[in-house]
Amino acid sequence: MSVRNPPSPLQQPAVGAVRRTSPDVTAVHPPRRRKVPVRHILCLLPLLLVAVVAVQHRSVLAEGFGHLRSAEWPWLLAAAGATCLTWVAAAVTRQGAVVDRLPLRRLLATQFAAGSANHLLPTGLGASAVNLRFMAVCGVPLARSSAALALYLLAESVARLGLLAVLLIAFPHALRIGTLLPEGALGPLLLVIGGVAVVAAGALLLVRRLRTAVFSFLRTALCEARSVHTRPARALALWGGSLAFPALQAAGLVLVGLALSLPIPPAHMALAYLAATVAVALVPTPGGLGSVEAALIVALVAAGGPAALATAVVLAYRIITVWLPLLPGALTLGALVRLKVI
Repeated sequence: MSVRNPPSPLQQPAVGAVRRTSPDVTAVHPPRRRKVPVRHILCLLPLLLVAVVAVQHRSVLAEGFGHLRSAEWPWLLAAAGATCLTWVAAAVTRQGAVVDRLPLRRLLATQFAAGSANHLLPTGLGASAVNLRFMAVCGVPLARSSAALALYLLAESVARLGLLAVLLIAFPHALRIGTLLPEGALGPLLLVIGGVAVVAAGALLLVRRLRTAVFSFLRTALCEARSVHTRPARALALWGGSLAFPALQAAGLVLVGLALSLPIPPAHMALAYLAATVAVALVPTPGGLGSVEAALIVALVAAGGPAALATAVVLAYRIITVWLPLLPGALTLGALVRLKVI
């Protein structure tokens, strides 16, 4: 009688041994979702905003291009050249507002892109955001870049008001300033400004954190301004660019007025432009779209121009300075975001 051997137990893998899978078996992994980079979305966002703004103002665009067909082209080309020089003036001023040396080509491209961003967002916010991001990429700390931005805005405002004051003194009867504001609007405007000042002062007195942050920013800003003005090249760039920027903008309007034979002296047209832009600075519309046109038309009429021709000049001027650079500026903005320049 034979004895059956018991079945041998299964061999267990040694501790720490790696289990090998058969070469015929393919591991199945769950499909991975591809994430769309945020930068790709940011690249397309300016183009979408351009399309939206263009659709909203399509009647203005059609009328403006119609006036351009009847204008004298040499003057229009000169106006386009003055517009291009405004980006150079902005780049010079930005460099003058900060001690650190910024890369020249990228700085100029950033100003072109910032102009487009400024017309797509409430006035000043687009350009400020683009320039703050550019300086951060260049290694400038946020506190100092914010101080440089404040110094730039202050210098540009002082230069614009200074040019306006000089022209008003030189041509006191060229323009009736009161016509730039609606009748009865001066009193409420002063009340609003006074109310904002009182609220701001109260907030500084009552909120300690806010007061500390504001005083810290002011110390940084004063230190940055002192450092800039100890370097003659930086101070010259800051104030020279600040004066050139509004002067070139006013020159663009004058050249368009000459192209359409507007019967106003060039100095009076420049005065009308500066007065209108100062008056409209309190209206937070994207790039001043709508408000700038209305203020410029009123200012040119107040300077003695016919209403219909003044409207044609303003529309043609805004086509050259805003609408024609808008799409290339948006494309440049998207490219700078994609290349991580901003």
